[in-house]
Amino acid sequence: MKISTKNKIDASFSMASMTDIVFLLLIFLLITSSYAPQVLPVDLPQSTNEKRESLYVSVTVTAQFTYYVDGKRVAFNQLHNVLQDLLAKRRCKVVVLYMDKRLSIAHMVKIADIVNRLGATVSIATEFEKSHER
Repeated sequence: MKISTKNKIDASFSMASMTDIVFLLLIFLLITSSYAPQVLPVDLPQSTNEKRESLYVSVTVTAQFTYYVDGKRVAFNQLHNVLQDLLAKRRCKVVVLYMDKRLSIAHMVKIADIVNRLGATVSIATEFEKSHER
């Protein structure tokens, strides 16, 4: 006796829905990647302290002695005026210093002196170093 089924399964596959999904993901990634914060390449020293400051002014110094205040490039001779303007607008007067670890301590002292004369606190940014204790 021959058994026949009335429901036949179609084995073909349509790629139209798959391409729609791929293009939607591509558009999503392109849009969200344009909102990523600008990161400046600085090789930070390491520390065992994980605390991070909030509501601070960031000063970044690259290995090429390029100065940035809150992500905007600033000449060293304008650093005092720019910091003075920014700190006057802030309730929390903290400046976080992001310096490349290859720079000498003298550059950090120059910037810390400017910040101290403005009546603000200096905090030095570091990368978290996991301890190797067992």
